[in-house]
Amino acid sequence: MSVIGSNILAGASGQGGYFLTNSLRFRSSASAYLNRTPASAGNRRTWTWSGWVKRSVLSSDANDPLFQANYSGTPWFILGFTNDNKLQVAQTAGVSPSWETTAVFRDPSAWYHIVLAVDTTSATSTMNGSSTDRFRLYVNGTQYVISGGSVPSQNADLQVNNTVSHTIGGYPSVEFMDGYLAEVNFIDGQALTPSSFGETSATTGVWIPKKYTGTYGTNGFYLKFTDTTSTSTLGTDFSGNSNTWTVNNISLTSGSTYDSMNDVPTLTSATVANYAVLNPLDTGGTAPSAGNLQLTAGAAERGVRSTFAIPTTGLYYAEALVGTNQSGATDIAFGFVARTTNLTATPLGASNVWAIYSSATAQITRNGSTTNAGAGTALVSGDVLQLAIDLANNKGWVGKNNTWFNGTTGTDGNPSTGANPTFTFSSPPELFVLGHCYSSTIDVNFGQRPFSYTPPTGFVRLNTFNLPTPTIGATASTQANDYFDVSLYTGSGSTQTITNSSSMQPDFVWIKSRSGVYDHNIFDSVRGVYKQLVTNATYAENNYTTSLTAFNSNGFSLGSDIGTNNNGSTFVAWQWKANGAGSTNTQGSITSTVSANTTAGFSIVTWTNNNTANQSVGHGLGVTPSMIITKDRDNGTYNWATWFTGFNKDEYLLLNTTGAKASYNTLWYQTPTSSVFYIGSTGTGVNAGTDKMVAYCFAPVAGYSAMGSYTGNGSSDGVFVFTGFRPRFVMYKRTDSTGGWIMYDTARDTSNVVDLIIEAQSSGAEGTGSPFADIDFVSNGFKTRGTSSAINASGGTYIYMAFCESPFKFSNAR
Repeated sequence: MSVIGSNILAGASGQGGYFLTNSLRFRSSASAYLNRTPASAGNRRTWTWSGWVKRSVLSSDANDPLFQANYSGTPWFILGFTNDNKLQVAQTAGVSPSWETTAVFRDPSAWYHIVLAVDTTSATSTMNGSSTDRFRLYVNGTQYVISGGSVPSQNADLQVNNTVSHTIGGYPSVEFMDGYLAEVNFIDGQALTPSSFGETSATTGVWIPKKYTGTYGTNGFYLKFTDTTSTSTLGTDFSGNSNTWTVNNISLTSGSTYDSMNDVPTLTSATVANYAVLNPLDTGGTAPSAGNLQLTAGAAERGVRSTFAIPTTGLYYAEALVGTNQSGATDIAFGFVARTTNLTATPLGASNVWAIYSSATAQITRNGSTTNAGAGTALVSGDVLQLAIDLANNKGWVGKNNTWFNGTTGTDGNPSTGANPTFTFSSPPELFVLGHCYSSTIDVNFGQRPFSYTPPTGFVRLNTFNLPTPTIGATASTQANDYFDVSLYTGSGSTQTITNSSSMQPDFVWIKSRSGVYDHNIFDSVRGVYKQLVTNATYAENNYTTSLTAFNSNGFSLGSDIGTNNNGSTFVAWQWKANGAGSTNTQGSITSTVSANTTAGFSIVTWTNNNTANQSVGHGLGVTPSMIITKDRDNGTYNWATWFTGFNKDEYLLLNTTGAKASYNTLWYQTPTSSVFYIGSTGTGVNAGTDKMVAYCFAPVAGYSAMGSYTGNGSSDGVFVFTGFRPRFVMYKRTDSTGGWIMYDTARDTSNVVDLIIEAQSSGAEGTGSPFADIDFVSNGFKTRGTSSAINASGGTYIYMAFCESPFKFSNAR
């Protein structure tokens, strides 16, 4: 593990009322950077650098410098990202970094807070966690181990604060970052913790900025990038020291090169927040650049989706500038696209694409059909393309240079009044903004820089402030861990009580030994304590009085059973909250007992079969479940039959096997509804005789849980899956071929890469997935990183179930 400790201010009060207003974009293509040479030396042994960073290009062939001293001399000092996306701290010349994290940081959709505290006077000569370490590196309030080089000698004088050139964002003729910086503080003479610059929000539980109120020292400075009088004033020092920085190759010229941005890590206003950009994790093979707002493609079709899905409520607007190498004979498209649409093919005439498209002529493509866009003239350099969308009313518009197209070939579309939409959607899939190029360039603007045209009446920018507020995660009393949590513990061989992080009373507890070969143990409050089921086998329900012995108000209690509490073994416990012991439900033809948490989309259902085919069972969710896991409690020969959204009524998976999706005649009788699910033929694992049964039902809740499918691409740069939240837990399964039920969580893998796997169908101990099943958890979903058929076979079909750590509206980058 690369993380030293948990957030150092967990539980800090309030959001602080501190909101940022500006960031500065650094374009590597423009060789952008800031520089300053101190007139006199400060404290070269003790200092702190703090800044908020939003990454853009996740390069494999260049480093991404944040802060550097003496780039043209020897020795030098650098803080930045390596070409393999680790954070590095170096204090000498050469290619290899002196110290770096084992964790990788490749989340381009949200902001990181990075703090480096240096104190070479410390008598502690390590880098691994003491408060007096010589280098301490923090990300989002959490300290990370750095290793790989020699520890600087005690009282060593570093190049920082020397009278040599210092740079931010790059160093001339060598390397330049591509991304954003906000709220940069440098403290000369003090080695501080992140609590000087940030705090944990008591409302959302997320690390947020806090105004620094201390002293700065001789060479200290504070850059908030708010003085846009001229480019020279962008580097103004607001610390009171007048240590202003020189700005190089950063523009305030209106258009695609404008670099003063409203993209910040706080929910400041409808125009100032974390903005959508083009997502380098979700492309057709060509990554965007220039703060992920520009896409340039060569002689191949290349598309990229936005980092945000378009909400199904609200009115949203975006623009794009046709690039300088667009000649009218090459392809360009701007519009809306589904998550599953191929980004390496032409969008013209493609299903689940709604866009303006130009090659020789401009056309409108509508989910498989095309018409001319007005007169059909080609898009040319300097054209401004426009999008407006109202999914609440299933309407969308595209425009060019403030002329809006209608649903045929006319130009009388009017988003402000809702008239004459370019597109009328019918049950559309989850949609994203699409940027697409072939031998051309497109520069997208979601509102983080000034628009070319005033948005239509009522339409807002695509940023986190304007996202809907989720029902879970927005208040102190409705955090995600109040409904789902993960606890790690070490077995004692005797009775012990496990306390979760949220004082949540679980109703469904799933326990697995991490270090030993033991069964998965399932318990729930409807069946009652002691009642054990095993997901990796077909055993009937057992009554173990020494296993789980109580569901407590803040966790659960255990006896001495080795499967849940073996002395010295390590365990993980996944816990869901339902609604206690349950109540009678008569919505189905069979009366059931249901413990349903409709807020969290989870219910536990028990019933007794009546030896009759084609029955219905009430599940209590009030919406159609997307996943139903069932088990015959009385019969040890029946499997864990599982239904998933998109399956036919006779299709199923088995939780206790690696088998592919299969079918059995009328196994489920019908697909589920918002009130019941159906069990079909008698003599099956879901409807045998008069056996007692249990089902665990899950429905997605926006911003908290997600269930869906993806298709593998067979590439080490795997598939990105948007969930709308930063995951706490993900389980997935290949359905078109054999493959395990692979389970990940952030309690066991506290940083990326996530590769500690447990398989629901196996009693095996926890294993390391690399390169078998590596994934990244990021602020808005997860990204597969392996090429194995178990996770990412080309054309392979996979289902997943994910639960939230933090809704994307509030999330920091991971």
